[in-house]
Amino acid sequence: MATQQQEEFGFGTQIRKSPYFDATVRWGAKGFSVYNHMYIPRDFGNPEQNFWNLVNDAILCDVAVERQVEITGPDAAQFAQLLTPRDLSKCAVGQCKYVLITNAEGGILNDPILLRLEENRFWISLADSDILLWAQGVAVNSGLDVTIREPDVSPLQLQGPKSGEIMKALFGDSITDLKYYWLREYDLDGIPLIVSRTGWSSELGYELYLQDGSKGDELWEKIMAAGAPFGLQPGHTSSIRRIEGGMLSYHADMDINTNPYELGLDRLVELDMDADFIGKAALKRIRDAGVTRKQVGLVIDAPALTGPNTRFWMLEKEGQQVGKVTSAVFSPRLEQNIALAMVSAEFAEPGTAFEVALPSGAATATVVETPFFDPKKTIAAT
Repeated sequence: MATQQQEEFGFGTQIRKSPYFDATVRWGAKGFSVYNHMYIPRDFGNPEQNFWNLVNDAILCDVAVERQVEITGPDAAQFAQLLTPRDLSKCAVGQCKYVLITNAEGGILNDPILLRLEENRFWISLADSDILLWAQGVAVNSGLDVTIREPDVSPLQLQGPKSGEIMKALFGDSITDLKYYWLREYDLDGIPLIVSRTGWSSELGYELYLQDGSKGDELWEKIMAAGAPFGLQPGHTSSIRRIEGGMLSYHADMDINTNPYELGLDRLVELDMDADFIGKAALKRIRDAGVTRKQVGLVIDAPALTGPNTRFWMLEKEGQQVGKVTSAVFSPRLEQNIALAMVSAEFAEPGTAFEVALPSGAATATVVETPFFDPKKTIAAT
């Protein structure tokens, strides 16, 4: 008698599965979305419980969708600088930097973490956009001696207050010396890794960059076993915590038509450095002219949102549309609906009130300072 073959989950081979995909399904992933042409787990049950797991203990997240663009060659450092307005001249080997990648008009193409692994070897750990193609295109006409490729690298994020203890269980006490936004190479029982003190959570955390995709299942299970005594749970990046921390999501809070000054990210733009970068002239013009809109934080006076927004919600002032909510969620810790929004610059002052069009009806939204929680970002850096 023939046995019926169990159908595999998926949309087809054009959407790639991470080395941890099977493990996440085994550990309870109930829903996925697509990011950088790959599946990313978005649902392990209750998103509020995922938030509490993150802020009280620790969660392990499959973020292999953070694809790496590797830059190597004699001119690698000059080329990396060409892509970003942040000054990389003091970026040491073993250091990470949060950077913006801009186009010739000063628009933001991506906001990745840049890792300097060697003098002439960089990784750009991507948000959701095709920077591999952009970098290869720039390289063709740059006149620089570089090689641009996507290596076999798949990150995991181990995030939360217990993550340090779990990392000690895995790597020993030496891991405690790893400073915020620095990296180190490890071999974990034959599994080749780059480990960095970074993550998309605003909590203490680490990213483990697996350099051999065939060992994804083994790495996942090893981390979960080490974390069991500390309450480690499988999880997904938390919209609640990232909005609390004022962390930006590409395509939601910014895109190719957004410039750094609108986001208040002036610190990532070094217009006075000697080195050239794509968008330098445009960003000088934007700085000198000033911006017509700004990103702000909002508190929305309405019943608790049942989940993050899936559309941009329009903001009105005296009957005129003056902006839009880009990211919104209910924070169970703050007991408020909190949001990030882009508004006309004249209405960006704290205390300004708007009418916001929620799916449930009109409500009042008021501008507040961000981040909403841990404003000095001390938790992640400690």
